[in-house]
Amino acid sequence: MNPGQHLSAADAPLGSAGLGQPDCPPEAEALRGRVRAFVRERVMPCEPVLDAGGDAARTALRGLQAEAKREGLWALPLPEEYGGQGLGLPLYAHIAEAEGASDHGPAALGSAPLLDVQMLARHADDTVRKSFLRRITGGEVRTCYAMTEPETPGTDPGLTATRAESDIAGGWVLHGRKWFISGAGEADLITVLARVDDEGPGTDSLSLFLVPASAPGFTVVRELPVLGAGGQWEIAFDGVAVPPEHVVGAPGQALRIAGERLVLGRVLRCLRWLGQAERAFDLMCLRARSRGQSAGPLADRQLVQQMVFDSLLAIRTTRPLVHEAAARLAAGEDARLETGLAKVAAARMLQQVADAAIQVHGAAGLGPDTALPGLFRTGRTARLLDGPDELHITAVARRVLRGYSVTSRTDPPGR
Repeated sequence: MNPGQHLSAADAPLGSAGLGQPDCPPEAEALRGRVRAFVRERVMPCEPVLDAGGDAARTALRGLQAEAKREGLWALPLPEEYGGQGLGLPLYAHIAEAEGASDHGPAALGSAPLLDVQMLARHADDTVRKSFLRRITGGEVRTCYAMTEPETPGTDPGLTATRAESDIAGGWVLHGRKWFISGAGEADLITVLARVDDEGPGTDSLSLFLVPASAPGFTVVRELPVLGAGGQWEIAFDGVAVPPEHVVGAPGQALRIAGERLVLGRVLRCLRWLGQAERAFDLMCLRARSRGQSAGPLADRQLVQQMVFDSLLAIRTTRPLVHEAAARLAAGEDARLETGLAKVAAARMLQQVADAAIQVHGAAGLGPDTALPGLFRTGRTARLLDGPDELHITAVARRVLRGYSVTSRTDPPGR
């Protein structure tokens, strides 16, 4: 690997450029520093191997996971009763940025299955919880979540075509196809959104089913590279039998359960995107300071200074939105408006900062010697993940406008 490919902890002066880190409680400050060092010093140097996939990637990831366990950094936000460390969202939000500076950080540190563990802990049958939750938390069982389908708008789950037919034994038989499913090629257990008994369009008949990857009729169809990078998959279900205890939650309640995980999932993504934007910002500033030309270093050029300023402004104005959404969610309050704002802002911010960093690097920013192509790719896909920007813009605007009524008053309500 080219030694210039990734920043080391010594090279990256994190926080020294006024990136606007929120006040971190003392009990989380030291932990955040340890996680940041682990990701920078252990995970990032392994990224080329992890990105390539295959046996070498699996071996490298297992090694990182073993190191995280030895250092007491494993499964920080997962419930203690299942083998995690029980770090609540108010504290974990301060850790998640550092952990997410690498796409592989959550998997290496054992927090990646947080959404699945919480979903199953709240809604799964007791036999499922006993069979899987400690093994998922321990990294023995890998999970994925299958909702999106070919030819079906992901923003309209009421059109879900995958169906579950009831059988005489009280179980179900699944037929259908899902795609752009993260981690499905390596998963041992898949949560599947399906329509029961082939009822017509709508959401009242949607349920969630747990399918082991070893089940007859389950097939990994193909990997779907996203802008040249792997990790997304198309999968199929051809007569897959599902026992009754593998239904997650009450029949017809799939969207309520999915909504719970989506809000938290969006907040976690935003926190991780902040960590990745900070990484791109560090790379940009180091390049500007170190790259010299006949007229002097790049850092002396006003257009480069403009990109540094705009990137810093984007990070510092986005971070409070994300942490406000996390705080409202942790307090049990309605965070849908704040999450929508944060999701759009964070996705745009990451793409903007990564793009500026590439521009400052010139041709070197397009090649394999920095992490910037991957960071830019994440920024672009972020505007589609967990709902496209347009969905969140419309939902937030409608929610805000409902608070205004047409009256004789000229001042908005609450002013």
